[in-house]
Amino acid sequence: MTHTVSFIAVIAFAASAAVSPSPAASGPVGAPEGWKTAAPRDEIKPLFSYEPKGGRSAHGAFVIATDGREGLDGYWFRSFSVEGGKYYSFLAYRKTTGVAVPRQSALVRIKWLDDRGEEVKDDRKLVERYLNNFNATAPPEFPTDKGTDAAGWTEVSDTHQAPGGARQAVVELHLQWAPKGRILWSDVSFTAVSPPSPRKVRLASIHFRPREGKSPERNRRLFAPLIEEAARRGADLVVLPETLTFYGTGKTFAEVAEPVPGPSTEYFGELAKKHNLYIVAGLVERNGHLVHNVAALLAPDGSLAGKYRKITLPDGEVEAGIAPGHEYPVFQTRFGKLGIMICYDGFFPEVARELTKRGAEVIAWPVWGCNPELARARAAENHTYLVSSTYEDISSNWMLTAVWDHAGRTIASAKDFGTVILAEVDLNEHTRWRSLGDFRSKIPRHAPVVPPEQADK
Repeated sequence: MTHTVSFIAVIAFAASAAVSPSPAASGPVGAPEGWKTAAPRDEIKPLFSYEPKGGRSAHGAFVIATDGREGLDGYWFRSFSVEGGKYYSFLAYRKTTGVAVPRQSALVRIKWLDDRGEEVKDDRKLVERYLNNFNATAPPEFPTDKGTDAAGWTEVSDTHQAPGGARQAVVELHLQWAPKGRILWSDVSFTAVSPPSPRKVRLASIHFRPREGKSPERNRRLFAPLIEEAARRGADLVVLPETLTFYGTGKTFAEVAEPVPGPSTEYFGELAKKHNLYIVAGLVERNGHLVHNVAALLAPDGSLAGKYRKITLPDGEVEAGIAPGHEYPVFQTRFGKLGIMICYDGFFPEVARELTKRGAEVIAWPVWGCNPELARARAAENHTYLVSSTYEDISSNWMLTAVWDHAGRTIASAKDFGTVILAEVDLNEHTRWRSLGDFRSKIPRHAPVVPPEQADK
């Protein structure tokens, strides 16, 4: 069964099941049948209106506006019938005015209820180590923000599986904590869909010290047979270690620095094309008078898909005159969105979080050494796959060449130098935690906002 409310087609119908009581709920305000407004408390309720000819397609818009007081919080809502275990696609567009932090203030929340309007148990797949939470209550879903068009309309969408006991989904369109703000919600739909197809990717990394190399040229060639081995095993992405053209050469960073694109990206680009995969290679970049610790992404067509300049620098690199980068690029690949960080970046939560905020599903991590517990933390706190390549021996207990999953579990790890590790993962598979559900979707909604005046303090 498919249920859709769309203001392009001007489809509106009554809720087929009762909605659980909501604080300060009221009837429709000239809106399509079934839609109501609510607030946690009357004293913080914003103003609601409906524009029949407003919205992205001029077929209707739900409006919420606030005055100058702090903390106002309210939403439009309605109930849709669902079948437990089925998948549903939510889609809406929003446009804000005077809203400082849309990711936090302009959100959609979906609650799963039974036919009596009560919460249901979450019987969907959980992380193995948390299977004892099988009877936890299903938490709300938070569809994520996608792109914003030239007219300022932001898509908010996602596909969610209803828990087995769910018989209705209550969709809430919010504006909260935005003094003198205004939001328009438009083209809302909630539709039954087929289960999403798996989006599998094989993540590989190389555990190797190029000790026989005494030059950048020799070092990079030593990685060729290992990249070939990764390709033989079906890798989609291969991660190489940090500053591989510097390691063991006896030269300075400045002496091995080269342009990017340059000789090393050309060499690894040819290998990426030959083996039809992506390669992340840690290099040293010459940029005019500047030298950067950089990681380059080579695409399956042999091109340089992008680069990341290391942002956090340890003492030795600062003393060597290396300059930090300032950007957090995320690259669209054929398997998904890829971010990169380098070594010391892993000691700080901000780098991985900024990459995640920009959509990274996998983070490649060329790393000389780091506390592996921080690797676990970076993966778990962002629900992002993390792929590292290190020079550390496993006996040091300092860093691993490994793949970590959304829960921070090590799902592949190298033991010996000169080996390739590989893990196949499904990027469409979300990790659920007790009471939190899909935590990754909550990151943009719940992550703290640093006031501008405190951001650099």
